Amino acid sequence: MSFIDGIKRWFRRLLKKGNVKIGIYGPPNAGKTTLANRIIVDWGAEAEWSVRDLLNGVSEIPHETRRAKRKGKVKIKINGGSLTLDIVDMPGLATKIDFHDFLHHGLSEEEARKRAKEATEGVIEAIKWLNDLDGVLLVMDATENPFTQVNVTVVGNMEARGLPLIIVANKIDLPGASPTRIKSAFPQHPVVPVSALKGENMEKLYEAMAKYFG
Repeated sequence: MSFIDGIKRWFRRLLKKGNVKIGIYGPPNAGKTTLANRIIVDWGAEAEWSVRDLLNGVSEIPHETRRAKRKGKVKIKINGGSLTLDIVDMPGLATKIDFHDFLHHGLSEEEARKRAKEATEGVIEAIKWLNDLDGVLLVMDATENPFTQVNVTVVGNMEARGLPLIIVANKIDLPGASPTRIKSAFPQHPVVPVSALKGENMEKLYEAMAKYFG
C-alpha cells in the first residue's frame, strides 16, 4: 500500500462516523454468502436469504454471486462494546474462469458463456472494492487444501494494501474439515473456525472482528 493510499484510508476511518466497511472474500463455494447472511440474521437485520433457506442449501454452481451485495449498518455487540458494519458480500475470486466449468453443471453453452463473462466482471469488481474497505473476512473451505493460487494471491494482495484480515475457516461441520491446516498455511493471520451454515463458533468470530476491526 502506498503512502497516499494509507493517508486516504486514515481519513476514511476518521470520517466514517463509526461504520466499518468489511468485505467478505474467498474462492467460489467457500460459503461467503452463507456467512454474510448468518452475520446479518444473527444481529437482527433482514438478509437476502433467511437462515431456513440457507439450511436448505444454496446452489452448487460456482460464481452464483456475480455482483457485490452490500448491507449497511449491521450492529454487532460483543464484550460490552459494539461495532457497526457495512458488510459487502463479494463475488468469488478465481485466477481462471472457463465457461466449460459451467457446462458441467448442466447449463447450455450460451448460458455458460454468459455466466463466465459475468463471473469475470465480478472478480474485477471485487478487486476494485479493496480500495474502499476497512477490513476483510477471507473465507476458506476447511475441507479443502488452503494452499491454492487463489488464496495465496488474495492474502498477498490484502497484505500489500495493509488491510486488517481475518481468515474464516468455514464448514467445520463437514467430515474432513481441518482448520489447523489453514492456520499452518497462513500463520501470520488470525484464523477462526466456524460453520456459517450451522452457526457454530460464530461468537469467536464476532470477538475477533471486534478486536481486529474495531
